[in-house]
Amino acid sequence: MNSCFGFRNLQSDLFNFKMFQPLYLQKNDTIAIVSTARKITLREIKPAIKLLENWGLNVIIGETIGLEENQFAGKDTERVNDFQKMLNNPKIKAIWCARGGYGTVRIIDQLDFTEFKKNPKWLIGYSDITVLHNHAHNLGFETLHATMPLDVSKNTDEALVSMRKCLFGEAISYKIESSKENKIGKALGELVGGNLSILYSLLGSKSSINTKDKILFIEDLDEYLYHLDRMLMNLKRNGYFENLKGLIVGGMTDMHDNKIPFGKNAKEIILDSTSEYNFPVVFNFPTGHLNDNRALIFGRKIELNVNENETEISIFE
Repeated sequence: MNSCFGFRNLQSDLFNFKMFQPLYLQKNDTIAIVSTARKITLREIKPAIKLLENWGLNVIIGETIGLEENQFAGKDTERVNDFQKMLNNPKIKAIWCARGGYGTVRIIDQLDFTEFKKNPKWLIGYSDITVLHNHAHNLGFETLHATMPLDVSKNTDEALVSMRKCLFGEAISYKIESSKENKIGKALGELVGGNLSILYSLLGSKSSINTKDKILFIEDLDEYLYHLDRMLMNLKRNGYFENLKGLIVGGMTDMHDNKIPFGKNAKEIILDSTSEYNFPVVFNFPTGHLNDNRALIFGRKIELNVNENETEISIFE
């Protein structure tokens, strides 16, 4: 009886603990669009500006939109200064990163989050923006893993609606058809993760996350299968799976093989890497480098229910 009572208290403590949540958006709030990574033009983000204005939001365009330094949206110092201005501005309620590629890790250690902690705002994006998600998570703040301005013209209505619901504090949950490769089970925990290549690159740094008692999300694009195996082996050796509650796998898009086949596909590699653990695993979740890129709130408690016919994810308020 004492053991059961202790377990109930543990569950209660886990459920009641919450990361700091930025304020939900309201009409006439202001959202900034910047680029922390690859270069992008104003023309390319016009569909996103129109979308935000249709939601009743005001838009500030960062100085990095249109800047160019080889493949980057300006020099490192220019990207730092642009993002820092948005972090420090209390009138800005969310920062939407325009695109991914590569470059956010080059500026993360030069950013000062002092004012952000006083006036937190939603940090939005995916792929290379995993750097910001993980860094903010370690500071104790929720962030929004969602599509980016570059992709808006290609995104499904469901993807865009899911982002709006998350930003405006509307109830959201997902039900998807279960894959035959799923590992059945239930889990309750805080959602963390992002792009697998970025998670791998952050290991050993102060932006690397602790996955204990959490639910991990991963996705990736344009990787060789042997490298996928290498990254998962490194996460495993770093303890990412030891006390994990569950694993959600989004798009593993455009995977490649060598002339001499690796011998396993992406799902088989993931199952092999996690075979000694008992947590549920769900494949084909519609998030990542996909047109149907549904939004997820990192740092938020979710309930994962994986059965033979259907997978359900409930996101708590």
